[in-house]
Amino acid sequence: MWPDKRLRTPAADVGAITDDIRAIWNDMIATMEAMPGVGLAAPQIGVMLRLAVVDASDARGQAIRMANPEIIAAATALNDHEEASPNLPGVWARVTRPATVTVAFTDHLGMRVRQEFTGLWATSVQHQIDHLEGRMYFDRLSRLKREMLLKRATKGAR
Repeated sequence: MWPDKRLRTPAADVGAITDDIRAIWNDMIATMEAMPGVGLAAPQIGVMLRLAVVDASDARGQAIRMANPEIIAAATALNDHEEASPNLPGVWARVTRPATVTVAFTDHLGMRVRQEFTGLWATSVQHQIDHLEGRMYFDRLSRLKREMLLKRATKGAR
């Protein structure tokens, strides 16, 4: 839970994709589905590795497993979306991000791939990469909006 220092710490790169890594991804997907949410980064569950899962599909069951994801291209067109985090429950904010991003990542087979994401998929991927770099969605807000959100979160936690 926020303000756990791990949420502010960049995650370590992942080496080989092993059964242990696949087990972490499976746990992350189960956690994401239980929230419910459209993505989860390993630091959110205390695992300090650059691992993320994303499933913004309507049907669910389409989770993409990513190790060491990095944005290699971003559209100039922007999209606003309400974002939140299970690490700071009860609050959310409208965040503006590129509407489309191309991400390079290592997949569940250990292959380095590139994939384009749009809409909610793009928002979620960017949100997870922020977590992997030690950033929270509210870091993208103005100082005033960020302070108001954190104050609301603190008030709700009492």
